[in-house]
Amino acid sequence: IERPQRAKMAAPMTDTGEFESWLNDRLDSLEVDRDVYGTYILGVLQEEETDEEKEDALKGILSAFVDEDTLEDVCTQIIKRWTEWNQQYRDLRVFSGNTLYCIVRLLSASCPLLRVPALFKNTNVEEVLKRNQQRRVQAREDAQKKKEMDKMQREKDKLAKQDRKEKEKKRTQKGERKR
Repeated sequence: IERPQRAKMAAPMTDTGEFESWLNDRLDSLEVDRDVYGTYILGVLQEEETDEEKEDALKGILSAFVDEDTLEDVCTQIIKRWTEWNQQYRDLRVFSGNTLYCIVRLLSASCPLLRVPALFKNTNVEEVLKRNQQRRVQAREDAQKKKEMDKMQREKDKLAKQDRKEKEKKRTQKGERKR
């Protein structure tokens, strides 16, 4: 029995549980909001083609939270973990697909009314791709908003710190004048 060639398609992966769990722990250790940036980083890892593109995008995302000294190491570590997980996932998917294909072929041999290609036709590919694209766009927007809010908060904190220093300085000078 000769098996038909499958068309290779970069389908977005939806079951990223193990990797996502690791990524969330890593983001927590970096004190980065995992809800906003975790989804955004996953979208970047799934969407970008080359490791260089992924690294550039990750640097852009994490540069506000990670020191320049460790930024490249953190990005490399995330990409390495993603690649390892992706390979394991792909191997499992191929194994599962081959097993399913063999079962269907056996069933179709005993039941001529069963058509093998009809079982593998995916009718909602465009819908899934569109939904995933919308999710990535939303995650990107949320991450940008969060980045801007964090920047504004840091500015407020910086101004408040300067005000406290100035007030302390004035209070100290006033106390020295009284003596």
